[in-house]
Amino acid sequence: MKKAFVIFLSAVLLLLSIFAINLVWFRPFFVDMFYEKVFIISVLESPQTMTSLGLPGLGLVNDELDDYSRQSQDEAHKQSEEALATLLEYDVDAMSEEQLRSRNILIWFLTDIIEARQFRDHGYRVSHNSGVQQSLTDFMINMHVVNDTSDLEDYLERLNQFDRVFIEVMASLQDAEKQGIVQPSFMIEKMLADMTTFTRMPVAQNPLHLDFSEKLARIQGLSEEERESYKIEFSSAMDNSVLPAYQLYVDHFSLLLISSNDDDGVWKLPDGDAYYQYRIKSNTTTDYTAAYLHTLGLEEVSRIDLEMKEVLVSLGVESASVTDAMKKFAVDERYLFEDSEVGRQQILDEYNKIINEINLGMGDVFKRLPVAQLEVLAVPAFLEQTAAGGYYQPPSLGGSRPGRFFANLYDIKATTKFGMRTLAYHEAVPGHHFQIAIAQELEGLPTFRSVVPFTSFVEGWALYAERLAWELGYQTDPLDNLGRLSAEKFRAVRLVVDTGIHHKRWTRERAIAYMSENTDMADSEVVSEIERYIADPGQALAYKVGMLKILELREKAKSALGANFDLREFHDVVLAHGPLPLMILEELVDEYIQST
Repeated sequence: MKKAFVIFLSAVLLLLSIFAINLVWFRPFFVDMFYEKVFIISVLESPQTMTSLGLPGLGLVNDELDDYSRQSQDEAHKQSEEALATLLEYDVDAMSEEQLRSRNILIWFLTDIIEARQFRDHGYRVSHNSGVQQSLTDFMINMHVVNDTSDLEDYLERLNQFDRVFIEVMASLQDAEKQGIVQPSFMIEKMLADMTTFTRMPVAQNPLHLDFSEKLARIQGLSEEERESYKIEFSSAMDNSVLPAYQLYVDHFSLLLISSNDDDGVWKLPDGDAYYQYRIKSNTTTDYTAAYLHTLGLEEVSRIDLEMKEVLVSLGVESASVTDAMKKFAVDERYLFEDSEVGRQQILDEYNKIINEINLGMGDVFKRLPVAQLEVLAVPAFLEQTAAGGYYQPPSLGGSRPGRFFANLYDIKATTKFGMRTLAYHEAVPGHHFQIAIAQELEGLPTFRSVVPFTSFVEGWALYAERLAWELGYQTDPLDNLGRLSAEKFRAVRLVVDTGIHHKRWTRERAIAYMSENTDMADSEVVSEIERYIADPGQALAYKVGMLKILELREKAKSALGANFDLREFHDVVLAHGPLPLMILEELVDEYIQST
């Protein structure tokens, strides 16, 4: 009996070994396992992603930063090509409907990565609002959680890798510069200002010092001698890794500024037009052209302008220009908060109030609600000058970190009371927090479908959420509705200025002037937005394109189903499958119409 059990156990272990070897080294037997393999490999190769998603990493990579080298980039592209080839080997006739959908989503995603290879030097790896000089500090402060001394030691080890990462990215920057791919002058000037400030500020004011000190203070049971020892290690990491890394970039970009120019669009780059068309497709998941989107933007600006005039007339406000009327509202003290720490806290409190109010009614229009909690925070001080007016940070997959809505309070006059509801609906409920948290919590789907980024879907949903909240009666005050329309018009303006800069060769100044003439945004906000589009071409197009597609599909379903149309069901069709390319979303809605 014992011998038979040993033989049985050995056979089971052999089968498991064969299964494991097949999973790791060869094509998995089942396509669902292949989907998980693709996700696991991509995550395992990015220690920072594992931390950001709240995955434990088996304690092996929590002290590492990602590999940013050219070799790592080449390996990632090769893996994408191999993954796509392997995926195409599976028999589609043996796949279920959901497996086929996963196949189509993954094909789109991998193909996009492969197509990006020809333009790998075109995207500015370092700019005034992105790059390792910002992302690493932000990562350490907001993502690297410290609960005990082990976490603290991992934190210090990561600080000691800043210089390695900066050098790896520098190699890519130099390759790009050899091809004439150089950031516009204004971008270099802003980077230099920020990095010089970082290197020269008193140690006690450095954001990493403040963060480390706070995390060290929270650890219980340490003697004073141990605390002093950790402080010495931190100072060593700053002096020998972090600050030299930033100084390396200060020296490099100071020289590069001499040869830069004021041409802001990517048309100036080698094959710039082809690169921009790729960026349009990648961000919108459509084949729209720059010319079409420019015209669409102009039409949407005019349409929304007329709607805003109607609201203004109902308020007894007569003005030749909607923008002029809105700018008067924007500087009216009645609609602004006090420029003080008290005023900033009032803004955060008001956002919480708005979110709590709408949360109570979401069960009426959604079949599923997110489990993950949400908190409202101010944008960290070291990011606020270049960050957007607000942004969302997803919760960790394990639930250890809630979703976070960051509000930019740098220029307090940029936050008007009648614009707050719209931003809260976009970033939090029922916008980004709803869509992203629900996607992370979906069961029965391959993991990659919870986190794969499709900008047009994610941002399109958030912009649709602004309109949905108004349709549901959460913006009954005409001024709040003007705030909503103003925000939608702003997204239409984005279509015009993004294509204007990168397709029609507008200058930065012309784009700033157009946005100033057609929005009520503060001057500082306009400049920040335009400079963001210059650094990240095509991304700003995704919002309006995605929203218009979701609205188009909703109207299509309403028209086809009549009395059988159910808004809760429609929203579930959109959100129950994770982020999607817009063409696959349309297929899903068509299936919903037919099945209903």
